[in-house]
Amino acid sequence: MHRVLTLILAGGKGTRLEPLTRDRAKPAVPFGGVYRIIDFPLSNCINSGLRRILLLTQYKAASLDRHINMGWRFLCRDLDEFVDILPPQQRIDENWYQGTADAVYQNIYNIEQHRPDYVLILAGDHVYKMDYSELIEDHVQSRADVTVACIPAPLHEGTQFGVMHIDGDNRVKSFKEKPAQPEPMPDDPERCLASMGVYVFNANFLFDQLCRDATKADSVHDFGRNIIPAVIDTHLVRAYPFRDKNTGKSLYWRDVGTLDAYFEANMDLIAVHPELNLYDSEWPIRTYQPQYPPPKFVFAETAAPSPRAGQALDSVVSAGSIVSGGRVQRSVLAPNVRVNSWATVEDSILFDGVNIGRHSKIRRAIIDKGVTIPERTEVGYNADHDRERGWTITESGIVVIAKTDSLPEGATRRTLLGRN
Repeated sequence: MHRVLTLILAGGKGTRLEPLTRDRAKPAVPFGGVYRIIDFPLSNCINSGLRRILLLTQYKAASLDRHINMGWRFLCRDLDEFVDILPPQQRIDENWYQGTADAVYQNIYNIEQHRPDYVLILAGDHVYKMDYSELIEDHVQSRADVTVACIPAPLHEGTQFGVMHIDGDNRVKSFKEKPAQPEPMPDDPERCLASMGVYVFNANFLFDQLCRDATKADSVHDFGRNIIPAVIDTHLVRAYPFRDKNTGKSLYWRDVGTLDAYFEANMDLIAVHPELNLYDSEWPIRTYQPQYPPPKFVFAETAAPSPRAGQALDSVVSAGSIVSGGRVQRSVLAPNVRVNSWATVEDSILFDGVNIGRHSKIRRAIIDKGVTIPERTEVGYNADHDRERGWTITESGIVVIAKTDSLPEGATRRTLLGRN
């Protein structure tokens, strides 16, 4: 694995995740209570034996940089192991990154300094567990020029991915990025074969293709739109199906690029047997863990007329959180959350430091860091009232409250200095 250099593309704007990305890059958005989205591809790398990693950032990267510095500086530089952040340097021209391929092209100098034989390119905004060493081994043994990891996806979701067709030897015969009408798989009319945004390139081949693409005025300099389609007919481009080796079934992979997809991926975690198992000691997901005390559940009073009990059912509750006489159900609570007496939280995601006031009712909501919900406030029960408050409501009815959103009269907000 030492001949492999990993590049993680973490510079996208993440506009479809607003307002969660107003102040942070998409890979820095909290996920699953204690993690950031970027922790998943990074943990996959470490668990796969890949310890030479370059992280390409661009928009709103301050909190992402801080998270990497606090949680991912344990590798040994003396052994040529690192997670290095590469912000845009305008080394080649005065433009910001024009596309995924251009982001890599503008960093060719830095990549060449590490003299890799193979380059693994990953998106920094997907949630999944994957052993990249198996993908790389398949690429090397097949003598491909580039290998693209893929997974079946519902046909209606194909408009959001690169869609490919392959032959019986897994050779890619066509590749269309975000087609308006995705073509189904030959043996499954309800699904298409989608690119995961995970590529393995022979290093010299990658450099040649990036330099060629950079000279084309009509290119948008994107791997899915330009680089991959341009080499299908002239070079060996292979697909690597992401599936269980024993059962042959597709494994868990989620693009959390929209608010609804992000919400559903978090809700996946509260299942009795979640597809994405965060409790797998053989494949740990690493992150920065602040020094919070254990979560606490207090009050078990049954006296009339207002019984109260601090409890959480079918939920993920992180360190430092206190459920103080409130009820939490089917929800994900980040560290340092407080749910006060007689409050209810259902089917919701509460970020770090959220404070739910007494008698408040929260349903199907995402509440960003440090927001205090005043006493007797209802969120998610009346869409018209929620819109009047200026809150975002998704297509499926999820209410999203950002740190900068206005709150009801009399509300207070705790400021978290230097934290996004």
